[in-house]
Amino acid sequence: MSTARPTALITGITGQDGLYLAEMLLAKGYEVHGVIRGQNNPRRALVETLVPDVRLHNGDLTDLSSLMRALRVSQPDEVYNLGAVSFVAYSWENAFITSDVTAIGVLNMLEAVRLQAGDDPSAVRFYQASSSEMFGKAQQVPQNEQTLLWPRSPYGVSKVYGHHMTINYRESYGMHASSGILFNHESPRRGEEFVTRKVSKAVAAIKLGQQRELVMGNLDARRDWGFAGDYVEAMWLMLQQPEGGDYVISTGETHSIEELLDVAFNHVGIPDWSRYVRQDPGFMRPAEVDLLIGDSTKAHQVLGWKPKVGFEELVTMMVDADLAALKAGW
Repeated sequence: MSTARPTALITGITGQDGLYLAEMLLAKGYEVHGVIRGQNNPRRALVETLVPDVRLHNGDLTDLSSLMRALRVSQPDEVYNLGAVSFVAYSWENAFITSDVTAIGVLNMLEAVRLQAGDDPSAVRFYQASSSEMFGKAQQVPQNEQTLLWPRSPYGVSKVYGHHMTINYRESYGMHASSGILFNHESPRRGEEFVTRKVSKAVAAIKLGQQRELVMGNLDARRDWGFAGDYVEAMWLMLQQPEGGDYVISTGETHSIEELLDVAFNHVGIPDWSRYVRQDPGFMRPAEVDLLIGDSTKAHQVLGWKPKVGFEELVTMMVDADLAALKAGW
């Protein structure tokens, strides 16, 4: 890697992970570039407000030439591929778009990075955002880097493709390419279509008298939830290693949707949430995943990484952020 000021390029910079990662890299002295889709992207202003020092480039994961152009202009030492169609429920409705972006988009990024690196395939270090959704019908509990992948959604299938393609490019071309198999990670910046943010915003609105009920799907589903701000540190640590590799990033704890509701409603002084919550079969997944809980032993031992924010602190952080936003009229 260059001894001068390091440079990073981030796809998916408009998402929660991209924003936290950009903030962290800027704080470390990096020159940070981001790929953003469309001149009139509605989240462009958010990026420019939160991380104004990031240089943005127009690009699309489905358009190899635009990615090569962004790489040529930015000349990065590190590339973080966080871009994806990342909402699982949407992937059933739009399996083709999900596959184009979340699967083939990884191939496009890998090929663009390989071509940019030239004679030294490891000159540009590459991070791929893999997902615990790849485990799907979990074949062992907890899941680690050797667990058989059995995805249960078009999103999960697409992530498996990108994950294996990253391994293939590492093994075939000698690229410094790593995959972070991230379990569910949340924050106040999470999109409102995701269950944690759906709950935190609804709880805040109910507390303020702005909403009467919260409609949910499966309350028994369990997930391994961590804080996105912690998880982006693991991404960076992977690219500081002598060689690329694959790492499960998780808290090692699992909590149900009911527990999520307990913590969120209790935080605003509503101990019994049953009269505010209604279940609707329309919010159930066609194929629910089994118990997802990660074993991050490798990340602990090799990267020296461990999560700092616990489940209750994460949920209350999100509820407080939504309370503040709603009070401010956002």
